[in-house]
Amino acid sequence: MNQIDENMKFRITVSARHLHLTQETVDILFGKGHKIEPDGPAKGQFLSTTRATVVGPKCTFERVAVMGPNRDFNQFEISMTDARAIGLPAVLRMSGDIEDTPGIKIIGTAGEVILTNGVIIAKRHVHLSPSLADAYGVEDGDNVLLRIDSDGRSLIFDDTIAERNGPPDYMGGIAHIDTDEGNAAGVGKNTYGYIVGKSADFLKIFSLS
Repeated sequence: MNQIDENMKFRITVSARHLHLTQETVDILFGKGHKIEPDGPAKGQFLSTTRATVVGPKCTFERVAVMGPNRDFNQFEISMTDARAIGLPAVLRMSGDIEDTPGIKIIGTAGEVILTNGVIIAKRHVHLSPSLADAYGVEDGDNVLLRIDSDGRSLIFDDTIAERNGPPDYMGGIAHIDTDEGNAAGVGKNTYGYIVGKSADFLKIFSLS
């Protein structure tokens, strides 16, 4: 396999457990008109200063981050380790696909809400600018092989979803994985990766057929 062009690498980010909430739910949990404010400079999706308590069948998670801006659906994203700890089924979905998923109780500073669904383990995915997606030859929704470079724990993840919705003004991208995946790959603050190929071409890429 040829050495990857450094310009085709993108940042790997690890997402800890977090909430996406509607304004209606925010109003119930934290008071009417509560604003989800960014915890520092923000562009697009951001980590907010708002925290909530999430209660499951087996344990409680304190100070769970609420992400901004508000969504038009409620969702609690966790890892498989979190699912086992809190006592809920580990349902693997893309963000927003919450039909027939477990629910959860959320407690805020002003009230509480019981969600009937919305608890998911997010499928790992990579946001690509159109130019970088073209360079890799991938289309929106393709399953790709994600290589993560780290010190002593580099690995390749299969079943990674490519999304052509990254920054349009330059060749760039960013991959989102959860804490279990990040720990497995030894991901740090400045870890980068790249796409090895499409999952459907696995055997051909690694000369196994």
